[in-house]
Amino acid sequence: MSSVEKLPPHVSAMLRLEEADGLDRAVAAVAPVVDAAFATGWRGRLLRGDWLGHALHPLLTDVVIGTWTSATVLDAVGGDDSRGAARTLVGVGLAAVGPTAWTGWAEWSGSGPREQRVGVVHAVTNGAAIGLYGASYLSRRRGRHASGAALALAGAAAMGAAAYLGGHLSTAREVGSRHPAFEATAA
Repeated sequence: MSSVEKLPPHVSAMLRLEEADGLDRAVAAVAPVVDAAFATGWRGRLLRGDWLGHALHPLLTDVVIGTWTSATVLDAVGGDDSRGAARTLVGVGLAAVGPTAWTGWAEWSGSGPREQRVGVVHAVTNGAAIGLYGASYLSRRRGRHASGAALALAGAAAMGAAAYLGGHLSTAREVGSRHPAFEATAA
């Protein structure tokens, strides 16, 4: 790239995040727990999707993102009759969060330092989304649909930021298990 060309701001921000060695303490604190719980033995192979031939995490993220996005759509255009469905969708997303996070941690454990830094921020951002959607669900259960919808909208913003980071990891940095046969180039 010539000195005249500038990187887009979001690309520069991701490169700075990858280089943020201030995150290394958090990575070092989390790594032993993650490795023991999600990365080794049959549990690690299951969670990484070795049996599937590629990473299981992206498949499960679609469940969480899909249900939460659908709830937000119902909140925006569904009217009063869709309140129960929106609450159910938020609840289904919350139920799918655990297995989704576990598969993500299993992938994270085998990645490099740059990717692990981004992964920690991805996890914290997802934690914010989970907290907001959890509060949304409780608010809806208590009959406060408007505040539940507002909390879900804030959760959607956090989820979008987390999804951007996750997309960076899987696409730009190629974090994700795959069968060795997929590494071979076609003739």
